[in-house]
Amino acid sequence: MAAVTPPARTPVAPVQDRPVAPNAVLAAALLGFVVISLDALVVNVALPEIGNDLRGGIAGLQWIVDGYTLTFAALMLSAGAFSDRVGASRAFAGGLAVFTLASVACGLATEMWMLVVARLVQGVAASLTMPASLAMVRQAFTDAHRRTRAIATWTAGGAIATTVGPAVGGLLTSAWNWRVIFFVNLPIGIIGLLLLRRAPHSPRRAAPLDLLGQLLAILGLAGLTIGVIEGGSRGYGEPEVIGAFALAVVAVVAFLIVEYRREHPAMPLGLFRVRPVSVSIVAGFAVNVAWYGTIFVLSLYFQKVLHRNAFVAGMMFVPATALVAISNLFVAAKVIQRFGPRLPMVIGQAGTVAGLILLLLVDASTPPALVALVAVPVGFAGALAVPALTALLLGAVPAERAGTAAGVLNTIRQVGGAIAVAVFGALVATRAGFSAGMRISLVIAAVVLGAAAVVTLVALRGAGRPS
Repeated sequence: MAAVTPPARTPVAPVQDRPVAPNAVLAAALLGFVVISLDALVVNVALPEIGNDLRGGIAGLQWIVDGYTLTFAALMLSAGAFSDRVGASRAFAGGLAVFTLASVACGLATEMWMLVVARLVQGVAASLTMPASLAMVRQAFTDAHRRTRAIATWTAGGAIATTVGPAVGGLLTSAWNWRVIFFVNLPIGIIGLLLLRRAPHSPRRAAPLDLLGQLLAILGLAGLTIGVIEGGSRGYGEPEVIGAFALAVVAVVAFLIVEYRREHPAMPLGLFRVRPVSVSIVAGFAVNVAWYGTIFVLSLYFQKVLHRNAFVAGMMFVPATALVAISNLFVAAKVIQRFGPRLPMVIGQAGTVAGLILLLLVDASTPPALVALVAVPVGFAGALAVPALTALLLGAVPAERAGTAAGVLNTIRQVGGAIAVAVFGALVATRAGFSAGMRISLVIAAVVLGAAAVVTLVALRGAGRPS
């Protein structure tokens, strides 16, 4: 699912030090956003091939996904402020260049740890590229009408990338090998950087950075993920695993204390006192638990249990991801305008819970096409709930805090996905067997999302159709 689109923090005019070609700037920003959105999902269907080639187990495959997602999520807290300080065009150029080089390193990896490290670097670069790409679009288009159309195009690019990600990953892996899914980022990155030559140098703004809070957030998320993933493979009684969980607890407590006392925190805790904001964040976390966790286990299921190749596995996700893209682009806004955010959020979450329950009936004898059809309702949360919860969040905070609130929401959504991959991966690797672990994972996803639906229904009572 495409990331939440944060509004610009402070409208500023671009520095006109070179001729500006707004469409070229949009094209560069779009390529950057597409490639980082694509890499969030394109790798999933290639995981079995990667595991076979690099001789890695489930823990290594979990890190390939979570290495990218976690660094992307954690650093999003400060990425917007950093982009403001150095200028959006400089931040975008640096982020896209590093992302492109890290992609090449992924494709050249000969050991599992090399690929994981390269994915971590990709996540760092993606966290910088995403907010900078949107800021560049806002600066390049000074006319409000053209700017709205440009932002809609930018948003659509992320939605489309999410839709085709699994299919592209499966096609490239089946036609060549898994390394190609990373090498294709090289020409995309080069074209994006060449187009950037037509962008003006963005102005800099003295945005405050909460470096201590950012460091504690990274330590907390890393400790939690290490504990879950390594605990699943080594056992939760191992000293290293216990130490990882202890680090997570200490870091999270310290993070909350620091954020409470900071004048300019990376995550303003006061936001959580606003009920619509808290509901949006709870729902966003739950949606990503269900979405990314389900895609992770189903990608392995299609190939390990149903014994389908990567291309077929990728195509299995097209109906569900297409529902998300089509609804995001053409349906969600109209539904939200007519009924308000509460109804589409509840319908989206409840529809996804129904899809997860249906998936519990799937077994090795189920035709793959039927599995793909049954998986379609899992896309309802992304199709209806995500646009609605985003609108709810942005409508509940002042304009000057909208960028910060969107950054917090996007961070916590990505954390939900990362935790789901860690937990579900540990479950499918148990002695009970893959199918049993997958069913337990689906039950957990359904319970988490069902609870979020109840919270939405109760907490937003009275927040119905807009006047």
